[in-house]
Amino acid sequence: MNAYYLRNTPSGLEVALRELPVPSPKVGERLIRVHAASLNRGELLGATSDWKPAGAELAGEDVTTGERWMGRCRGGFAQYALLDDREALPIPSSLSFEQAAAVPLTFLVAYDMLIEQGRLRAAEWLLIVGASSGVGVASLRMGKLLGAQVAVTSSSERKLERLTSLGADVVLPTQSFASSLRERTGGHGADLIVNAVGGSQAAACLSSLAYQGRLAIVGSLDGVLSAQLDLGSVHEQRLQIFGVSNRLRSATAKAETVAGFRRDVLPALLDGRLTPVIDQVFPMSELAEAIAVMQRGQHVGKLVVRW
Repeated sequence: MNAYYLRNTPSGLEVALRELPVPSPKVGERLIRVHAASLNRGELLGATSDWKPAGAELAGEDVTTGERWMGRCRGGFAQYALLDDREALPIPSSLSFEQAAAVPLTFLVAYDMLIEQGRLRAAEWLLIVGASSGVGVASLRMGKLLGAQVAVTSSSERKLERLTSLGADVVLPTQSFASSLRERTGGHGADLIVNAVGGSQAAACLSSLAYQGRLAIVGSLDGVLSAQLDLGSVHEQRLQIFGVSNRLRSATAKAETVAGFRRDVLPALLDGRLTPVIDQVFPMSELAEAIAVMQRGQHVGKLVVRW
């Protein structure tokens, strides 16, 4: 089978196509013929100098049963890949393989931030800083599904217009959102903030939180991994700060999130209340170009590749 690998070099990311044997599933795994997969910036930022299988999620058919499945995985940019039963989600009949490939990772992260840890309620204010990413758009869509009022930021006027069309109630430039958010929320601030940019926006995020507000750290697009913390404000306003990385989580803990998502969110995908947003679809042979598009950062939503 054909499978793509990634590595990071001084001159940038490199992509290589390899010919490999079709993997054999163990107990608790299913072999999937991959039809589509999607790009995730975290995987690109985390690429090492060693070659590694590329692709962190997939959509395809179970080779044995023919059933359609989507899920997080290792090596999704391949013709065949193994999917852990605990990560497997049935693809709604209303979704194409390309749409399904845009669901697992970003929507599970959004579920973790907004529902599992963020406890977002109807009518609360959700602020998404850097909302044009796959996770940002998924959070916008899920926030609206939950009945929240959603404010978003972007450094691009074109992206803000697109985010408005996707349901954002308030759009703000990333560079100056802290000075206007409270005015736009009647002095309340944000009950939950998703920071998809990084440390350069940490102080602005903290100053924008409402009393007992929650701050989710999900991205570091700016490369800034540290920031000053106003402990007095955190203490006085009873603020909460949390991350959503799965790097150190056990397979059991991740499976619990998948089970919760299947219970709480999958029905909305089944009946069409929630849909993934795809910016572009590329042939798998153009994976390198799809990566270049992601690195330029002009897209809104997910970039998908298909066989």
